[in-house]
Amino acid sequence: MNRFYTHSIQPGDNLWQLARAYKSTVEEILEANAARNLYYLHVGELIRIPNTHLEKDRCISQAEVDYRNDMRSLWEEHVAWTRMAIISLTFNLPDLEFVLTRLLQNATDMGNMIRRLYGDAAATTYANLIKEHLLIAADLVKAAIAGDQQAATAAEKKWYQNADEISAFLSKGNPNLSEEEVRKMFYEHLDLTKQEAVFMIQKEYQKDIEVYDKIEKQAREMADMISDAMVLLYPDMF
Repeated sequence: MNRFYTHSIQPGDNLWQLARAYKSTVEEILEANAARNLYYLHVGELIRIPNTHLEKDRCISQAEVDYRNDMRSLWEEHVAWTRMAIISLTFNLPDLEFVLTRLLQNATDMGNMIRRLYGDAAATTYANLIKEHLLIAADLVKAAIAGDQQAATAAEKKWYQNADEISAFLSKGNPNLSEEEVRKMFYEHLDLTKQEAVFMIQKEYQKDIEVYDKIEKQAREMADMISDAMVLLYPDMF
């Protein structure tokens, strides 16, 4: 785990409440942000909060272990089925329809991961955003295979706009996820996936495998970042 959490200041936040929520102390938060005056903060401003007490003192329940494992499994499935879709699209394989159907199931599963925490409406919104993310990726790969630069550019623009929407959604629902950090995480995911598709289309298989190793590692980091924030926001659920 990272040494610090990044917290986006929300209306009503104060140092005492943040220290309690993160199982830290006011003094430690002040020390982690020594160069700033934390008594005059604006909504949306980012501060660092130590997580040393969470690592050393907190007992982890089986419910939390299961949630973290399920989140990692979903993100690993996300990148694995995306890879299979890229392969099926690139080589026009007869399993394409079935692969895409299974890939889109990942969006539903992602929505279900937050359903009991955020409720049905938020779960549906998140699932639709992830579904759009996956469909745009398929359109981008199709355009690249066809050599249609105009369509590829349009799809890529929509892809990053969708990442912005996902970042805004996650940060709005959880103050422990800063929009800036989530956007950075998703942009890296998109950049790596683009590299993967390009190498596969160009039949540079060794490079494709090497970048997929990076994708898997980054997917686990994404899963852990989201799980950390969920556990912090809803400790009674775990």
